Amino acid sequence: MKKLIIIALAFIGLQATAQRQEGGPRNQDRGGKMMNLSAEEIATLQTKKMTLFLDLDEGQQKKIYKINVENATQRKAMMEERKAKKEAGTAEKPSKEDHLKMMNAMLDKKIAEKAEMKKILNDDQYAKWEKEIASKKNKRKSGKKGHKDGDKSGKRQKK
Repeated sequence: MKKLIIIALAFIGLQATAQRQEGGPRNQDRGGKMMNLSAEEIATLQTKKMTLFLDLDEGQQKKIYKINVENATQRKAMMEERKAKKEAGTAEKPSKEDHLKMMNAMLDKKIAEKAEMKKILNDDQYAKWEKEIASKKNKRKSGKKGHKDGDKSGKRQKK
């Protein structure tokens, strides 16, 4: 009887360790491929996706392309800076004040981008764009580890 229980526990343990992790290599490949593209290439891809999704005209495409190039350039610069700090061993968590500054800057940038998009897009396109942004935000939130079915504690709720 003991041997049977030990074998069952061994199988259960083996099964638990064999489960695939969600944030595994599959998701890391995508980030690596995007890292190899230039800011202009990334902006072109993003603009084309938005053109298909929002049915943009030529003038709108050009304006949005400029915004996408600026964003991609800033993102690449920040990634390179982070990568250099990490390789140099000088990477450290930002202080509370630095974190507050970064969050304020990010929110100011989002507000400015939203205002710019409101100028470029018509009402229907803008509503569709905002809905898509909210949808992506919800996907990112729900995709974090430990947050199953909206449970912030990571524990399963009793039914």
